[in-house]
Amino acid sequence: MSKVKKEGYFASIKRRDPAARNALQILLFYPGIHVMFWYRIAHFFWKIHFRIIADCISYWSRHHTGIEIHPAATIGKRLFIDHGMATVIGETAIIGDNVTIYHDVTLGGRGFAHGKRHPTVGNNVIIGTGAKILGNITIGDDAKIGANAMVLHDVEPNAVIYGIVGEKQ
Repeated sequence: MSKVKKEGYFASIKRRDPAARNALQILLFYPGIHVMFWYRIAHFFWKIHFRIIADCISYWSRHHTGIEIHPAATIGKRLFIDHGMATVIGETAIIGDNVTIYHDVTLGGRGFAHGKRHPTVGNNVIIGTGAKILGNITIGDDAKIGANAMVLHDVEPNAVIYGIVGEKQ
């Protein structure tokens, strides 16, 4: 079992953020931690079909953190949203374990399709500031998405993507 799988949430953030000094600082001052706490509660209510409560919690959390996560999104362990302001994670998005997302990232849909319409992000992925990942596409494990990238098609595992990555074929 690798070190990443054994470490706790705060240790994983400290490893990924050189500005993180200790667990107390992370707990008190990192909006990505706060939004994940409220997302987990909202997601619970979404799953038991108390959707209005889930939406209220999600709305309150967005207002206080600047990060919007739909309560129906599926998020794995140890997601780290660094800074976070203006980050949006859509309803049918799926995010794996140990993912790092910087501020102003959108995991969004394209158009008005029904069903799965947001990205699936694998494990250990890094998504740079301002990246827009749109549609029902898959980002493979260990991929790195550069700042301000526009990604509209699947990304292979371990790939490094930047710029505008065109339509899915």
